[in-house]
Amino acid sequence: MKKIFILTGEPSGDKLASTVISKLKKNNSDIEYSCVGGTHLNSLGIKSIYDLKEITFIGFTSVLLNIFKIKKKINETVNKIIEFKPDILFSVDSPDFTLRVAEKVKKINPNIKTIHYVAPQVWVWREGRVKKFKKFLDHILLLFNFEKKYFDKENINNTFVGHPLLEKNTNSKTVLSNLIPKDKKIISLFAGSRSSETSILLPILIDFIKLMNDKFNDYLFVFHATEENKNYINDNVNIANSDNIQVISDENIKSQILSRSIFAVSKSGTVSLEICNAKIPSIIIYKMNFLNFMIVKFLVKVQYANIINIINNKEIIPELIQNECNSKEIFKSVVYFLRNPALMNKQINDFSFTLNEIRSKTSSADEASSVLSRYLIS
Repeated sequence: MKKIFILTGEPSGDKLASTVISKLKKNNSDIEYSCVGGTHLNSLGIKSIYDLKEITFIGFTSVLLNIFKIKKKINETVNKIIEFKPDILFSVDSPDFTLRVAEKVKKINPNIKTIHYVAPQVWVWREGRVKKFKKFLDHILLLFNFEKKYFDKENINNTFVGHPLLEKNTNSKTVLSNLIPKDKKIISLFAGSRSSETSILLPILIDFIKLMNDKFNDYLFVFHATEENKNYINDNVNIANSDNIQVISDENIKSQILSRSIFAVSKSGTVSLEICNAKIPSIIIYKMNFLNFMIVKFLVKVQYANIINIINNKEIIPELIQNECNSKEIFKSVVYFLRNPALMNKQINDFSFTLNEIRSKTSSADEASSVLSRYLIS
């Protein structure tokens, strides 16, 4: 029996990995799995060797403060993988953790094929990393076609698979009448999947809601939560004591809530593609501690945080980063858009054109599982 170890480092990676593995399971029933994952991989019957929360770190200072814990977890993970003896180590996103593990595993057992899904953003910073990847990665799966040139240059096997967030949603429909009052217009809110993101952005978004409620009474604010952070968000929302805030973690309901929204406020990240794919106008927010921000500002070589803006080299979706990421600025930006429907339509038209340029002609999960299958039989 063939074996695959799936290595993720955060909830979004767990979700991406599950889309690929669910496809692989349909076509290959005789594969044994183990993983570092969360609720999505667990729903496929794949047990994680430890809780994903134990390794979900973000930001330079948080990594420095947890450096010994991280090193210990890397070594523990490497030992478990070597003990499992997989044919393939399938690592997904979170390169500062997953690729460090993959590198160590490859040194110990070169026969294990290493396939990484979601290329590190070498187009943002540290392009020189690509040369290092060549030493321990057998194949890399790319979400965006413009990334190919960086890996082709170093002759690293790669496949453009597209981004699953840009694919059609085939989930069954749920009746939302019990959840959504008919007299309310929905504004979707995304405070991040990592606790370190949510702890900073959630209070700002709750203050933004208070400002909105002082001016308007016809909006419903829905936080899109992960299973991992829904309780934390719920606790803070309950303290706010507002009757027009809801927290949703069910994936099927979340997609329908988004499609019925008139606007979205989202943390910077891949979730913005999901928002664009649903044709919902939005603004992007992000904030980190001052030291992290100064380090990032010094290192990154792109002007924007959002992938749509980066591709176009201009601000199609407004970004409120760092000092501008506060409740008053968010309020002003959202109200400005809501009062200018033509501006919202222009944003939708602009990002829709970009999505068509970067969308895969097939399914990302199908493409990725096909690569895994080829390595299993090679």
